[in-house]
Amino acid sequence: MPVAETLNPVQLHLLDMFKFCKSDLELHELKDVLCAYYADKVQKEADKLWDEGSLNAEAIEEIGKQHWRTPYQPK
Repeated sequence: MPVAETLNPVQLHLLDMFKFCKSDLELHELKDVLCAYYADKVQKEADKLWDEGSLNAEAIEEIGKQHWRTPYQPK
């Protein structure tokens, strides 16, 4: 049985914000804003790694060849 955990301050704030969403459109817009925020963070980190030389075209090509799915394991 999973252990109950309390919500962190970010989760609580997001829950508080979601109460203002009165339509599916507003929910979609808020999701878009959150996705754009995290996409920007990922892009900045990737740019930093590229500038440091830790990430290059060859590394990106190798990442693209990897299989990240969990293999199926019959019970």
